[in-house]
Amino acid sequence: MRAEQVKKGPAQSMSNNKGKTGVDQELIRELAKLLDETGLSEIEIDRDGLRVRVARELRVQAASVLAAPAAQATALSANQSKPAVDDPVAHPGCVRSPMVGTTYLAPEPGAANFVDVGSRVAQGQTILIIEAMKTMNHIPAPKAGTVTRILVGNRQPVEFGEPLAIIE
Repeated sequence: MRAEQVKKGPAQSMSNNKGKTGVDQELIRELAKLLDETGLSEIEIDRDGLRVRVARELRVQAASVLAAPAAQATALSANQSKPAVDDPVAHPGCVRSPMVGTTYLAPEPGAANFVDVGSRVAQGQTILIIEAMKTMNHIPAPKAGTVTRILVGNRQPVEFGEPLAIIE
């Protein structure tokens, strides 16, 4: 985590828990905890002419990719007219997240999931919930079919457009 302090005028005391730099360390701890709880990457507040910004350093790790033999990767089976696509976003039955939030696979803790792999769903049937800004948003199946993949976990943060499930 990284914290910055920017003075916008005469700095006034924000608490008695300041270090040598004049930064309210308890406030920074509270903001860092809030980042962890919400999954945000940064937060900034302006209080009494003092601006405090706490940011999470995002580290991108290169994914290791195992190369498949070229003949195997492009092989076609009798049942396929094109090579297998493992990209869920490209799948025609992909259900994408309509918002940023946290997924819930069941209506309440301890209850059975709305759907599991292999479940038959009707169009409009709730397949999961996304909590956004303390509102529980039921995500409906866009079409009838069978759930062949669930691509998110319970209590997992999701971004707009992220694939949630595959319905065939």
